Amino acid sequence: MAETQFTRLSHRALFTLEGEDRKTFLQGLVSNDVTRIDAAHGLYGAFLTPQGKFLHEFFAAERQDVLWLETEALRLPDFVRRLTLYKLRSKVVLGAAPDWQVFAVTGPDAARAFGLTDQPGAARAFADGLVLVDPRLARAGVRAWLPGDGAAALTAAGLRPADPGQWDRDRIALGLADGSRDMTPEKALLLENGFDELRGVDWNKGCYLGQELTARTKYRGLVKKRLLPVTIAGPAPEAGAPILLEGAEAGEMRSHAGDLGLALLRLDALGQWTANGGILAAGDAVLSPTTPTWVRLPDPT
Repeated sequence: MAETQFTRLSHRALFTLEGEDRKTFLQGLVSNDVTRIDAAHGLYGAFLTPQGKFLHEFFAAERQDVLWLETEALRLPDFVRRLTLYKLRSKVVLGAAPDWQVFAVTGPDAARAFGLTDQPGAARAFADGLVLVDPRLARAGVRAWLPGDGAAALTAAGLRPADPGQWDRDRIALGLADGSRDMTPEKALLLENGFDELRGVDWNKGCYLGQELTARTKYRGLVKKRLLPVTIAGPAPEAGAPILLEGAEAGEMRSHAGDLGLALLRLDALGQWTANGGILAAGDAVLSPTTPTWVRLPDPT
C-alpha cells in the first residue's frame, strides 16, 4: 500500500476573514454556501466576475471563529483587493497569514492519519493549525494549513516528504484544476472545469456575483467544453497551445507534468474522437484524453 506523504505547496497561500459579518459578507460574493462552514467542515468555491467568468478559486475552513481561505499565492493580493471593494460597512477584517504554510497530504490513509473520515470537506484542528479533506474529491487527499515549520509537525506525525513532482501528476491524473494554471481568469466557466461535480457550487443559495450565467449554463445545457486529463506522446505543449483534431479546432492545452496534462476540450470534438479516432494533436504531440470517474459528460445527441 502506498505511504502517506506530504508536499509543501509553495504556490498556495492563506488569508483570513474575521468579524461578526465574515460569513454573510462572503456569502453574497462566492459560488458556494459558506454558512455550512464550521470547525468540522470546509468547502471549495470560486469568486467570479459579475458576468460569471472565473477570477479566483479557494478552499475555506474555520478555526477559532476565523474563516481561513487558501488560494493562489501570486494572485492572493488581487483576490483580497477585490473582496475589499465589497466590504463597505460589513464588520469584517481581511488579514494576511504570511507565516503559515500549505501542504498536500496524499496516500490511501491520508484522512485516517489525522483521525478524519473520507468525507470531502471534513476538517479538524491539528498542530496549532488545521487539516481538511480535499472538499472536491477525497481521493485528492488532505490539505494541512500549519504555522511555522509545518513540515516538522507532519514528520512528527509519522508522515514523510513526497517527490515534489508527484503531487502535480496525481492531481492531473484525477482531472483537478490548479487555479489559473488551468482556468483562465475572466474567461473560464466553472462548469467547464468540474465545479458542479466537485461540490464547488451551491444551487440553492441566494444571489452571488456571476450566479445568473452559472445557473443558465447548467439549466440550459450550455457546457460545450470540459477540462480533462490527457496522456501526451511527444514534446509537452505549453499552456494555451491549440489542440486540433484532424486539422479542426478541438481545444487548448492547460498545465502538464511530464507526459500527463490537462486540456480544455470541445465536447463535440471529444465525441468525434471517441467514436471515430483520428489524431488529436497539439504541436508535435499526440494527445489521448481520459474521463475521470467523477466527471459527468452530457449524453451524446
